[in-house]
Amino acid sequence: MPTSQLILRLGIATLITAVIGLEREARGHPAGIRTHALVGLGSALFTIAGAYGFHAAGQTDSPSRVAAQVVVGIGFLGAGTIIRHGSSVHGLTTAASLWVAAAIGVSIGAGLIRLTLVAAAMVLVLLVMGHFTDRYFESKRRQDGTTPR
Repeated sequence: MPTSQLILRLGIATLITAVIGLEREARGHPAGIRTHALVGLGSALFTIAGAYGFHAAGQTDSPSRVAAQVVVGIGFLGAGTIIRHGSSVHGLTTAASLWVAAAIGVSIGAGLIRLTLVAAAMVLVLLVMGHFTDRYFESKRRQDGTTPR
């Protein structure tokens, strides 16, 4: 695989996950552009290294092992964004967006660019729709006089 193709993959992963981070940052949530972009870039780099780097060094372990470890490792980062205030929990969507940023990085690193672009578009639609549905239901609860769980 030419180095230019691998660098392009890193760039695409960084750009896509930075856009997801921009949405989170614009809404004032923890883990914004830099965090998401770093997760995407790191995940893509781990995937590329697992698929191409170790094979060149004579290692024959499965590259899928790298992806599995990214999934485990990102759980710790995502857990750091979850905050509990009394009976409410904040940061779950940001944790999930970090998790999907890692998935985007892994799949771009593996060369699944078209599939990843579709998935990233779906992520952005979900995050934007979620913002509007949250506002709608919050307004509805205020009108009804009920409080969130």
